[in-house]
Amino acid sequence: MSLLDEAKHEFGMGMLGELQATKEKLEKAEGRVRVGVAIVLRWGSEVLMGLRKGSHGAGTWAFPGGHLEKGESVFQCAARELVEETGTEISPELFKKLTYTNDVFESEGKHYITLYVETFYEGRCGIPRVMEPEKCEKLQWFSAPPSPLFLPVQNLLATGYKIWGAR
Repeated sequence: MSLLDEAKHEFGMGMLGELQATKEKLEKAEGRVRVGVAIVLRWGSEVLMGLRKGSHGAGTWAFPGGHLEKGESVFQCAARELVEETGTEISPELFKKLTYTNDVFESEGKHYITLYVETFYEGRCGIPRVMEPEKCEKLQWFSAPPSPLFLPVQNLLATGYKIWGAR
């Protein structure tokens, strides 16, 4: 029995169709897979999000975040990106890992693994404000998901992961 026949027998045709579709999406993604870090910054029952502009996902709401740099820990990246994007300074030790998503931006030819981290806003760490106006139209606190959402946030919520409400 060939490997393909074994896979058909083991997983059924539905699973193989899904795997083939995923493979085709990934083949369309240019270059290498990038690692993004998204920061869930909480203040009571609200979460900070920014309205993206000038890049993939323009016009959608996303958590602050950015690319993981070589030699940087995930929490160091989160602390750096939070300062760069919002002016809010929080020590890397105050971040907690959450989960991840696999995000293929088909029309843009981009593929990301997005790592989600969480921390809590305290007034003494600086008032969040737009620090990169070419990338973010505005920042806003939300007690429920806004619309439209950036693809990685859509993917996160589709897994059933709870950002808002009881977790």
